[in-house]
Parts: sequence; C-alpha cells; structure tokens
Amino acid sequence: MTTPTLYDCDLYAWTQHTIALLQQGQFQDLDVAHLIEELDSMGRRDRRELISRLKILLAHLLKWHSQPTHRCGSWRGSILEQRLRIRDVLQDSPSLHTFMADAIAAAYTDGVQLASKETGLPPAHFPLQFPYSPADVLNDDWFPM
Repeated sequence: MTTPTLYDCDLYAWTQHTIALLQQGQFQDLDVAHLIEELDSMGRRDRRELISRLKILLAHLLKWHSQPTHRCGSWRGSILEQRLRIRDVLQDSPSLHTFMADAIAAAYTDGVQLASKETGLPPAHFPLQFPYSPADVLNDDWFPM
C-alpha cells in the first residue's frame, strides 16, 4: 500500500507547493506526472466550458428565432450573459477562437435538444446544422430574425 501524496490528499495545497517550487527554481522536486495531468486538464476544461456555454447560447438563439411572439427581456439578458461568459473564456484562452466553428458544431445538437424541451417544438423543427456564423453568435447586438 502506497502512502497518499499531497496531490492525493489536498489538491489546493499541492498547487501552492508546486507554485513555490517553480518560483524557487526547484524543478527537480516537482511532481511532474501530476503537473502534466493538471495542465492537460486545464486545457480540456476551457474547451468544455466553451462548448457548455455555447449549448445554452445556441438554445436561446434557436428559441429567439423560433418563437418571436415569446421574446422578452429575460431572453435577451440570457443571450447576453452567455456571450459575456464565452468572451471571458476566449479572453483567457485566445487560441480557442480557432476552435469556435468546431465548438459550435459540437454544441449544436445539445442546443437543439435544450431548445426543443424549453419550447415544446420537436427537434426536427430546428435546422439540421446551425445556420449562423461564429461572428454572429458572439456579436452582442445580433439576434436571429
């Protein structure tokens, strides 16, 4: 039986210890395997966050387009909130801009499912593929007609 490491017992304490080792140039004492694991996890987390926010945003945009008589300020606010949160992710990780079209494609099916459940419209009511550009999706002043 192995003794649990700091990484296993207290992730926050492990991160603070790792930061101190890096700042002091004590690279030989780093827990390299877990450091690699955490850095890889950070990158995946940003991609997941982007796709998660896009699912919600796309669902709201689909609802906006499909139910013009139901449009209200809270829908507009929800759309803006997701755009702002996506902007935060992209500001922290600008290289994800190159992933935007793929992220929209990955998020679209779930966005349709969310829109379908919230509107009562069948999934087949919505376009097979997202019909708008990534620039439209991120434009605070753009709403589908």
